[in-house]
Amino acid sequence: MAQRRRDCTMTVVATLEPTTNVSLRRLRSVRDADVAGKSVLVRADLNVPLANGVVADDTRIRAALPTLELLRAKGAAAVTVCSHLGRPAGPDPAFLIEPVAERLHALLDFRVHVLENTRFDDGETKNDLAFARRLADGHDLFVQDAFGSVHRAHASTVGVAQLLPTYAGLLVEREVEHLARLLGDDVARPYVLVAGGAKVEDKVGMIAHLGRHADAVLVGGKMAEQLRVAKFGPVDFELPIDVLAVQRLDRDAPTTVFDAADVPYGWAVVDIGPRTRHRFARVLESAGTIFWNGPLGVVEWPACAGGTRAIAEAVAVSDAYSVVGGGDTVAAVARFGLADRVSFMSTGGGAALEFLEGKELPGLAAIPSP
Repeated sequence: MAQRRRDCTMTVVATLEPTTNVSLRRLRSVRDADVAGKSVLVRADLNVPLANGVVADDTRIRAALPTLELLRAKGAAAVTVCSHLGRPAGPDPAFLIEPVAERLHALLDFRVHVLENTRFDDGETKNDLAFARRLADGHDLFVQDAFGSVHRAHASTVGVAQLLPTYAGLLVEREVEHLARLLGDDVARPYVLVAGGAKVEDKVGMIAHLGRHADAVLVGGKMAEQLRVAKFGPVDFELPIDVLAVQRLDRDAPTTVFDAADVPYGWAVVDIGPRTRHRFARVLESAGTIFWNGPLGVVEWPACAGGTRAIAEAVAVSDAYSVVGGGDTVAAVARFGLADRVSFMSTGGGAALEFLEGKELPGLAAIPSP
């Protein structure tokens, strides 16, 4: 997390205007598709971390299973799965889809054909029609189940949908259903937004949009280092009142608690402090709706994960409808053994943030209404 000076100038973002063009319409569902005897192409989100050539976290692979199992139960003659993996600039042995396909096959009791990493072809990110035709060739219909990629107008998300009858998969349905609840006027209140993490620029638009709906915004992580404004539209920020900081960025460096305004120059903030944890937990315990995206500290380091754990525990014991999003946050909640205490764990990443920002997502726009 960023270092801070006492007299530094913080970024002011309260002047952002929230967007309002989000589409909350119903999507044509794979549940209603006639797939018996047909060949189906499924765009899944199999973009998972690898370690030493082996899948390190299969959360997204498991999220793809219900749609594949439904297609088999409905009598599909053949199912082909395509996905990107990482961000290679072309064919790259480090991003071969094979270990991902092996893990998928191990989790299924039937076989599906998995195509090679779509980003090995430069036509993918260009939404090239020729590449889209190669993907669509031999298939009767297309199922979009990669919610984490629907914010990208790529050949495998938009191009194919223009060539084949297209349906929303079960994961896409769930993501849209749960995220749309956060945008409704009838959310259970108090409505609390928790924002953290390091990718500040990715979340500013989401906060601008949800800030119109939320009753409180609790801010930690690098986000708190860049926001000093007291207001964001009509919503008060709750910024940390104390923090943990280190003299050097090292997982074994000793931490010291400071008041948030008194961190010495040159020290790095790595977590929210104990008073902030208690304060935030008190807000969350009375919430009716919670959306949390971004850890509150350097959660990969055990000594700096206490704030994120405290928030996870507060969300878990709350009676609120709760949604957790963002890869690091979802992984942390799962690591703490609290995933089943959250109403919904979103795998959407950047797509979820753009949806909640109010943007129209190309991959969703390509799916017709029923």
